[in-house]
Amino acid sequence: MSDLFLAEVMRTSRLTPGMVRVTFGGAGLSEFTTTGVGDEFVRVRFPGPDGELHLPTLDEAGNWREPAHDSHIEPYTIRKHDREAGEVTIDFVVHGHGKAGAWAANALPGERVSFHAPRGLYEPPANATTQLFVTDATGIPALARLAEQLPASVHAVAAVEVAEESHRIDLGSDRLQVKWIVGRGNGVGPSAMTEALRAMPISNDCYVWVAGEAGELREARRYLRHERGLNAKQYAVIGYWRDKQEEWLEHYEALGDDTLAALAAIWDAAGDDDELKRDRYDLKLQELGL
Repeated sequence: MSDLFLAEVMRTSRLTPGMVRVTFGGAGLSEFTTTGVGDEFVRVRFPGPDGELHLPTLDEAGNWREPAHDSHIEPYTIRKHDREAGEVTIDFVVHGHGKAGAWAANALPGERVSFHAPRGLYEPPANATTQLFVTDATGIPALARLAEQLPASVHAVAAVEVAEESHRIDLGSDRLQVKWIVGRGNGVGPSAMTEALRAMPISNDCYVWVAGEAGELREARRYLRHERGLNAKQYAVIGYWRDKQEEWLEHYEALGDDTLAALAAIWDAAGDDDELKRDRYDLKLQELGL
């Protein structure tokens, strides 16, 4: 099927107590093509409760239609694409809860997932001679790949939150100066990401990349956009996960049709840039207790 890739588990390895690596292969990945962007991701479709992978179908108009079975789908970073071997590697955070992490921790060779073509969000300006990275454990795979691809002319600094000391990982680059923040964020304590940002020397030649828990990132984004006055091309703030997601979704899905339509209308408004729309959207969510 067009741009739908079937991926078969080839092998797994435990990188830390909090992260497992799954390497996928098989004939379904023979045409997979990377964007080359360091934080590129795919939306992974996992097997259902019955253990079977239920795939979408392409209708006559070229639109994807979801299967009758509910599918669990989450975005994950492509840690590595080995075109010669026909393999794609994804590193999963394992934290004792969450369907995707639980699946990865117990995945066996031959099990299958699917995903569509990847896309990336990391896009530093050409004049960004300094790059600053702030993330929690979910952003480590992207950070590791970004670090590997840094130009020699770039000075890079990172602050990384992990739940435990044992969750630190070798990022494989001597071009990146890393500060590890242990016991904060990651569902185990208040996040320190905005604190870390405030301690960083942000100048006009900086590009700032921030990723982690969606709720915690609101303050980080407000700091960069409104307190520091950075323009949208100087930073990327990306929500990788949401704490207590099932509770949040239950609250969101209980909103009335008029409220959901008003939220959607914020993004459909013409003339405003995406960051201004994000301001309005975040404000509305906060008013709704989300």
